Amino acid sequence: MSKPPLIRAVKAKSPAKSPAKSPAALEIIWSTGETLTVDVSRLIKRFKLYAPLKNAALFGKAKADPWGHAVNWPGEIDMGADQLYELAREQAGEWGPEHFSAWMEEHGLSLNTAADALGLSRRMIAHYRTGSRPIPRVVALACEGLSTRWKKRVA
Repeated sequence: MSKPPLIRAVKAKSPAKSPAKSPAALEIIWSTGETLTVDVSRLIKRFKLYAPLKNAALFGKAKADPWGHAVNWPGEIDMGADQLYELAREQAGEWGPEHFSAWMEEHGLSLNTAADALGLSRRMIAHYRTGSRPIPRVVALACEGLSTRWKKRVA
């Protein structure tokens, strides 16, 4: 994404009732007016830097940085707005670059063939695949429609 929205406010969601589950959800209000909840448990498990966030008390101290470019915790731990926004959109059912790339690979499409199939320029396909531009819902729906059509032809 070329210019991600800024974080206006952030709130750590209450931990799950089960003590075995670590709190890992953030409710973020974005400069776009959207309020999205993002589950960051995958990041906490994957990167050692985020391991301290398994502690519910520390996770609950999440704050938006003064410029809106990250969520910060004590101990110089932060997560960038661009990564959080992309992850939140994907979790909300929006297509991200990983999903778009997987769609292209599943159907054996190059940039040119994907552009022809969707009626878009090769440059826009490259933007969607790399994440430098958000994927509009209409493009995601077109991809799903093409997948369905192509699967019916094979069957």
